[in-house]
Amino acid sequence: MQLTIKVWRQKNNKSKGKFETHQLSNISPDMSFLEMIDVLNIQMIEAGQDPVAFDHDCREGICGTCSMYINGRPHGPHSGITTCLLHMRSFKDGETIVIEPWRSAAFPVLKDLVVDRSSFDRIVAAGGFISVNTGNAQDANSLPINKEDADASFAAAACIGCGACVAACPNGSAMLFTAAKITKLAKLPQGQPERYIRAKSMVQQMDKEGFGACSNHGACEVECPKEITLETIALMNRDYLTASLIENKEG
Repeated sequence: MQLTIKVWRQKNNKSKGKFETHQLSNISPDMSFLEMIDVLNIQMIEAGQDPVAFDHDCREGICGTCSMYINGRPHGPHSGITTCLLHMRSFKDGETIVIEPWRSAAFPVLKDLVVDRSSFDRIVAAGGFISVNTGNAQDANSLPINKEDADASFAAAACIGCGACVAACPNGSAMLFTAAKITKLAKLPQGQPERYIRAKSMVQQMDKEGFGACSNHGACEVECPKEITLETIALMNRDYLTASLIENKEG
């Protein structure tokens, strides 16, 4: 395959970025997208150029680090996959591919395609955990959980924190990410004691980080590689409202 690659280059979040155009040849359609970027970087290094910085780790669709906009869509043209699971057979010979970093004020560019997503870590640190006494682990069947709740918790826990929901949202909202982290615990008995204070704390931290508000476009659900649904946002909104009512009553 012969390809034209237009890739975003930016030294840091203080500098002005621009697109660079590169030509690639003899790209196998069986290559993954990240392997194609590896080939591009080898070509650039051999030419004495600074290679393109991009995040990657597991390359198995688990870690969520391979975040990039490809031809106007987070993680590329297919649904339900991350960039590392995208293969070059998804593109045509001679095609021009445009690669950009996530575009969000809450995700400042560190370099090229790498953005700072530590805001997600701070949202989780605000309440995405349970407080328990230490000691021996309980038997797996000591806390019965009905299948519907277990399935809902498991589905929400599939969130890998890649940030595609933020990148896809026209408002740059992190509601789907935050809701997934809240829902996975709200559906379990272990998460009940701190359920409502958790929702309030995490939503407040999300707002503090500068993410936009949700206006129900639904783009987050469409582009989520783990196909987490808007139902998690509905649960989060209910829990946040309940937390506000409890606070007003106690106040």
